[in-house]
Amino acid sequence: MKIDIDEKLVAEILKRTGDKSVQEVVDAALNAYLRKINLAELANLRGKITWEGNLDEMREC
Repeated sequence: MKIDIDEKLVAEILKRTGDKSVQEVVDAALNAYLRKINLAELANLRGKITWEGNLDEMREC
């Protein structure tokens, strides 16, 4: 797969992070984006799931 990437943006990220390659920058960006998607999906579950457990009992372990 080949994509065009803003080289100035990548250079700035490389300068400001410990990443050593464009691949590391892209991987980190994709992971951050996926985390954002996962958090949004999790937030959409608010109020839709009921937890049925005993917190005091769980704490005894």
